[in-house]
Amino acid sequence: MNLSVVIDPFCFRQFRHGGSPYIAYDMQEFLKRINSLYNPTELQPGYDYFCKHMFVENFTDTKVGAIEITDSNRHLLKSAYEARTEKELPVLVRWFAKEDFGEIPKAKFLDIILYSYQQIQAENQARGEVDPVNGVYEWGIVGIKAQDEPHELPMQPITVMRNALGKEEGGSGVPMNREKYLESVAYWSSHALIK
Repeated sequence: MNLSVVIDPFCFRQFRHGGSPYIAYDMQEFLKRINSLYNPTELQPGYDYFCKHMFVENFTDTKVGAIEITDSNRHLLKSAYEARTEKELPVLVRWFAKEDFGEIPKAKFLDIILYSYQQIQAENQARGEVDPVNGVYEWGIVGIKAQDEPHELPMQPITVMRNALGKEEGGSGVPMNREKYLESVAYWSSHALIK
């Protein structure tokens, strides 16, 4: 069976309540919708050759995943050491609790972050995991960002660092780009996730 786009298990957590951001849509219906919208000529380049972005208007009820830090909300920031999966090392993260805010606006766009089939297989092999998808596909969704901009926002600094650590530690194995890292620091110094 040949598929264009699948949802990688790493992204499953975003469809569970408490996921960050929580994607307010049935996962299988979401996948059908993404495949119906998929056009390889419209994919945007990602941070390396195996990563692409697919920007779509938000057809779900998903709220924005991050907001600007201001003097009036800075005291609401929370932090803890967390790991994205059981196999990753915990790292220091910060966020706003959605309960501390009134109505969080619905995101205008979804940034669908895609990794190539080959990259997903290489990362699975490095971690001793098996891809549960039965068949070859072009792209796996590894993350979804709910945002108001139809372009890539900087990944968090810790994600840049984790990627540089290598596939065995849950990263992609892409060496750190100092300029991109500093862009990330500039953006995330004034923004925080909502979860």
